[in-house]
Formats: sequence, C-alpha cells, structure tokens
Amino acid sequence: MMRVNEIFYSLQGEGFNTGTPAVFIRFSGCNLQCPFCDTNHAEGKEMTEGDIIEEVSRYKAQLVVVTGGEPALQLTESLVEMLHLLGKTVAVETNGTVELPKNVDWITLSPKDMFLGENAMPILKNADELKLVYDGRDDAHIVSRYANINVAHRFLQPCDTGDAEKNKEIINKTIEFCKEHPEWRLSLQTHKILNIR
Repeated sequence: MMRVNEIFYSLQGEGFNTGTPAVFIRFSGCNLQCPFCDTNHAEGKEMTEGDIIEEVSRYKAQLVVVTGGEPALQLTESLVEMLHLLGKTVAVETNGTVELPKNVDWITLSPKDMFLGENAMPILKNADELKLVYDGRDDAHIVSRYANINVAHRFLQPCDTGDAEKNKEIINKTIEFCKEHPEWRLSLQTHKILNIR
C-alpha cells in the first residue's frame, strides 16, 4: 500500500515541461520540513499500485509527474513499469536526498539544503533538470554549490513568500541572477499565476 495525497490532471506549471498536460501523483510524507512548503503531507489515502494505475488511466496525458512530499520514499520500480505499460512518461520531482528507482524517465532535482542545511544536501548527482527555489539571498556560492550535479537544464524559481512586495523583490533578484549566470533559466510557478492546480 502507498499513501497518496492526491491524483489530479492539470498542466505542469514549473521547469522544463511547463505547459505540458500531466497527471500528477502526489505522495504523502516527506523527510524534510521546508518553511515554504505548500502541501499538507499528513493527509492522504492508502492505495495499491493497481488503484493508482486505474486512476491514472482515466486521463489522456502521456506525462505523469510523481511528486510529494518526497516521492522517493514510496515510489517503486514496479509502479514506474506499470505506468510505462500504459504508455506514460514518468517524471519525478525530488529533493534528491533519497535514491530513486532506476527506470524513471525524467528527474527534476529540487534541493532544499540552502534552507535546511547540510543534512538536506542531495545525494543524487545526475538529473534532467535542477530547479532551485530562490529567496533572493546572497547568491555568491549558488553556482559552485551545485556545479558537481550533472544536469541538462538549470532553473531558478523565485520563492513565493505570500507577501507581494517581498515576492517582487525576489523575482527581480532572480532575473538579475539569471542574466549574470546565463546557464540558469527563470522558472515561474505558472499554475499559481493561472490559478490552476
């Protein structure tokens, strides 16, 4: 049994696949406690892999985004394989502190060590995209901090503080960072802008 917070159909709102229709599997539970987290990880229902597959099969999208919480705490190779048999591409959004199944198609690594310290440093060294939540702090060591992670795409995403003025300041700092370090790209949470899930 797996504890699932929710399964829903929407558009990917962040990172490389922004705008792509996707089925989201949000697992309950996380090994970190980020101060800006917008998910209640305690809630959820027990589902078998078969239950999850039945729910996912109701939607047309090829892309399935497995998120959380921290999905690596529950995601199995067998569930990924069952999703592949449905013709789905499996993307995982992870903090990188727990190993993932080897048959995942796309890894979005979103490390949280800048907020939580060295105990939250990712162990994953390879991903398809690195998506760093950025709160506008001194950026002198961001580039070197993640230089040893092998990724094709690097995204800097402004942290949503809930304060419009602070958010504007962070967005401006994020833009300036990307201009100064063009290997990084801006990622906005378009689902929040559009007011969709």
